[in-house]
Amino acid sequence: MIATRGVHHLAIQVRDLTASERFYCDTLGLRVLRRWPAADGAGERSIWVDTGDGSFLALELTAAERDDGAGASAPPAPPGLHLVALRIEAGERAAWQDRLARAGVAIYHRTAFTIYVRDPGGNRVGLSHYPVPTDETSG
Repeated sequence: MIATRGVHHLAIQVRDLTASERFYCDTLGLRVLRRWPAADGAGERSIWVDTGDGSFLALELTAAERDDGAGASAPPAPPGLHLVALRIEAGERAAWQDRLARAGVAIYHRTAFTIYVRDPGGNRVGLSHYPVPTDETSG
């Protein structure tokens, strides 16, 4: 039986990435795992910080603060919890997609490593196997 393997990451939308990095890294002592560039290559859109247990916090600029063209058309997003991503095994991705379909849960977005759905309250939930690729995502 397929099952989640714990929290993969939490995403928090922030208005000031530099101040957020100082708080989470300098004040709380978390280490930067990865920096994601803005779509236009100028600056960053997201910083991932290690929580020390195999999961991470994704600090992501709100759409209004991004200067990548998406901010102008994206609905306003207040700072705060943006996404809960649960860890899944890469080899179980197809089984998860089948399970969601059988349950009538629409997948509204996919990346190479994450399947995105919404819970009954409209909250974003990801099922992620980053950084492990699958046959589906590696080819």
